[in-house]
Amino acid sequence: MTGSIQEKKGRKYYYAVLNTYNAEGKRKLKWINTGIPVKGNNKRKANEKLKELLVDNSRYNIDPTKDVYFNDYMLHWLEMLKISISPNTYESYRHILQLHIAPFFRGKKLSEMTSFVLEQYISEKLKVVSPNTVRKHLVNISKCLDTALRQNIIMYNPVKRIELPKKVKFDGAKYYNEKQIEQLIEIAKGDPLEIVIRLTIFYGLRRSEVLGLKWDAVDFENRTIAIKHTVVQVGSGIYRSDNTKNESSRAVFPIPNRILSELAALKAESGNNDYICAHKNGDPILPNYVSKHFAALLKRHNMPHIRFHDLRHSSATYLKYLGFDLKDIQIWLRHKDIGTTMNIYTHLDMDAKSNIANSLDARLDFSPTT
Repeated sequence: MTGSIQEKKGRKYYYAVLNTYNAEGKRKLKWINTGIPVKGNNKRKANEKLKELLVDNSRYNIDPTKDVYFNDYMLHWLEMLKISISPNTYESYRHILQLHIAPFFRGKKLSEMTSFVLEQYISEKLKVVSPNTVRKHLVNISKCLDTALRQNIIMYNPVKRIELPKKVKFDGAKYYNEKQIEQLIEIAKGDPLEIVIRLTIFYGLRRSEVLGLKWDAVDFENRTIAIKHTVVQVGSGIYRSDNTKNESSRAVFPIPNRILSELAALKAESGNNDYICAHKNGDPILPNYVSKHFAALLKRHNMPHIRFHDLRHSSATYLKYLGFDLKDIQIWLRHKDIGTTMNIYTHLDMDAKSNIANSLDARLDFSPTT
């Protein structure tokens, strides 16, 4: 929640103006008399009062003795959760609430949240989003209702009494082989995404990480670059954070000669830019631009379509091509769990199996006898 201190014409006291939002995301201004006189140079006191009011009002003060609306309670739950999750996660949750959950449950009270109602929600949402996405929605709904249960507002959590949509294993991950990676680096020369693509492939970065690279993360003297800042897009909002996906994602990488020379040249041209990945006018390159422009670049050069995130998998293929083992790749890609690395290896091993099968087929005569 945000707010400001304002003066009302003809009034003696400062007013705190709070930007409040309902569960549907509509803004409503809330004016509160601070009781602090305008006269007497009291602006600082008024701002201190504003801070107190923001804290008090950000909790929405749900009365557990009353039958509240589910949307209001979930918004209250989300605000309570805000202090324990990253800004990116908070905005992602709020986006889901406003776009999906709130419109469906508008007018429903907590006491009306039944298994039947939730099954209706599942049926409706499966028409527009994947089963995995619906499961994510229900996880948050369940956590919210668990809080209401602990507060004795509801008698049970209805999410625990329904069957969740079956999780669909994602088989859409693709990757480029070593020749395609080298071809991509070639066609990206002179493109606005050139440095983005090169750093992503070289260090196996996530989109949020490569776009979050700042010049203060580069130590030219010690020849290192630190992964410590991210840029994420949720809906139309851009969220910058000094938090990475997890603790293992924070890392310091060495910078070899050619990358160092390229960064030094780029730094000389960058002026006062904070971010390494920026347009020529100095504006930071944003996540949605990367995804759209990358797809257009591949199409323009008749290269197989892959997601930008698949460059991270492609980095693993190139490391395997260079002879690095499973543990080496896990360390370089900063996978918290080696199982994630092994999943990528499963895809890579299919190439090896195909080569074996083709070699056997060429050498062994399995033609039928006549």
